[in-house]
Amino acid sequence: MKKTFPLRAVVLCAMLTAVASALFLIQFTVPLVPSFLKMDVSDLPALVASLAVGPFWGVLVCLLKNVVGLLHSGTMGVGEISNFIISAALTLVAGFVFRKNKSKGGAVLASALGAVAMAAISLPSNLFLIYPLYTKVLGLPIPVILGWYQAVLPSVDSLWEALLIFNVPFTFVKGLLCAALMALVYLPLRPVMEKFLKSK
Repeated sequence: MKKTFPLRAVVLCAMLTAVASALFLIQFTVPLVPSFLKMDVSDLPALVASLAVGPFWGVLVCLLKNVVGLLHSGTMGVGEISNFIISAALTLVAGFVFRKNKSKGGAVLASALGAVAMAAISLPSNLFLIYPLYTKVLGLPIPVILGWYQAVLPSVDSLWEALLIFNVPFTFVKGLLCAALMALVYLPLRPVMEKFLKSK
């Protein structure tokens, strides 16, 4: 097997970063979750990069997308840190699993496992890092944040419970959505991408 030509990998990932940055601007609310939890599919290009070139490149696309996102951040960078953490989990797991089985089924399985990792990391990262940062950087007390969850489900009485009920499933669905789109976008284009990356 020919090795990936580095310059072409850079070009491909630069294009995917541009697409990811554009998709990052398209966010929408979903029913039954607090309105500040926004759904988007900006992790799709990073997932494609991870499968097509390798996990390092996928994480790099995640990083660059969020650096660009700082230009229009409404959270003083806290939201971008959160997005990077969960996106990196998705791309790292998917990329490494795909290395073991580079079939179409392997790509789907790798992406699904990446979605699981993404959801799993969202609980501790939000509980111990992101929400404390929201408190320090934006001056949002935890009771106020918890109140936003309680507006949707009054029985929630702690932050970790709110994260478990809302954020973890929300993040998992987000990852699965990117995995489904990957199957529609990347798999048909995979031969073209591989030819581009291996050419000199």
